[in-house]
Amino acid sequence: MNEQNQNSVQNTANESQPNNQKHEEKICPNCLRIFECKVGSIQLCQCTKVSLTKDETEYLATQYNDCLCFQCMEKLAFEYKTNKSYKSINWNF
Repeated sequence: MNEQNQNSVQNTANESQPNNQKHEEKICPNCLRIFECKVGSIQLCQCTKVSLTKDETEYLATQYNDCLCFQCMEKLAFEYKTNKSYKSINWNF
């Protein structure tokens, strides 16, 4: 393959990869697990596996200032729901 054809193939390969795809390895601040954050392709990111309410999202945002792995997001959302339920129980017997 001559140099011109090689450059053409490289340019085609580079054009097929969007420049905004930002993927990075992060460490979960809760469990220290390493996970891949796909902020450049948010629909493919592991965090989209977890469905959070607005209250749960705000709770997590007050506790952590960076991404969490999806396992911790699920765990902490459950913890939030549990604590909220306990607070609503009338403990006067």
